[in-house]
Amino acid sequence: MSTALRPTPRLSAPSSPSSPSRPSRLPRPYRVLRLIGVGVRTHVGYMSRSPLEITFAVLVPLVYATLAVYLFRAGGDQGRMLQASVGAGLMGMWASVLFGSGGAVQNQRWLGTLETLTAAPTPLALTLLPVTLATAVVGTYAMGATLLWGAVLFGTPLHFAHLLLFLVAVPVCVLALGMMGLLLASTFVLMRNANALANALDHPIWLLSGMLVPITVLPSWTHPISWVLPTTWGARAVQAAALPGHPTAEVLRCLALTVGSGLGYLLLAVVALTHVERRARRAATLALA
Repeated sequence: MSTALRPTPRLSAPSSPSSPSRPSRLPRPYRVLRLIGVGVRTHVGYMSRSPLEITFAVLVPLVYATLAVYLFRAGGDQGRMLQASVGAGLMGMWASVLFGSGGAVQNQRWLGTLETLTAAPTPLALTLLPVTLATAVVGTYAMGATLLWGAVLFGTPLHFAHLLLFLVAVPVCVLALGMMGLLLASTFVLMRNANALANALDHPIWLLSGMLVPITVLPSWTHPISWVLPTTWGARAVQAAALPGHPTAEVLRCLALTVGSGLGYLLLAVVALTHVERRARRAATLALA
């Protein structure tokens, strides 16, 4: 007795309107925040295990603070010791961001991971932003170290005019420095010797920003350059919150300008990194050889 063979029906996945849609390529806000948080924690831990980074972060702010105090004493400004300590702390923060950002990119190139970072789905700006923020976070030690160094060794009185605003101004200045470091990192991607550019930008930026001396003593043609630097407004906010004679409205205005200029530098950094990444890929200049 023969039986007819029936064709086996094809199995097809049922189409349901409730099936999940394709995920968007744009990262969600909480993913971005998590990426930044994990990246900052990772790079801070990496820098805390580097003898060179530890020596640089510990000694340079103390040297700046000692020189600043003796310079102010030689000029007869005995009552401005707190300004010297705060200015030296800002200089240490800027040095940490500048050399840390350039060194981080250079280290990724030496380790052979810079090409992997640029090929990853995550935008390069989001990959480098935690690096620059981590260097700024490490640089906050400079502010505390210089204030403590001045109080213990030189007897600097720690009387802040607006203590709460000072505690707010320091992290805002840290974020602004991180944004500026991100923009500088775009040039460090192309340069194989990023430390050469970092050495050239160290002293001019803190002079133009008025971290230790006011920008009014500089030539008038340098003032427009100072106005477009977020470090200028960040330094003014920290100094206005720490030193007497500055109303609360002035501190808040400087904080608003610091945030605005920092966001502007962030947008410029994203555009610059996109252009630099494409150019580096075309020229094949990411690797050492």
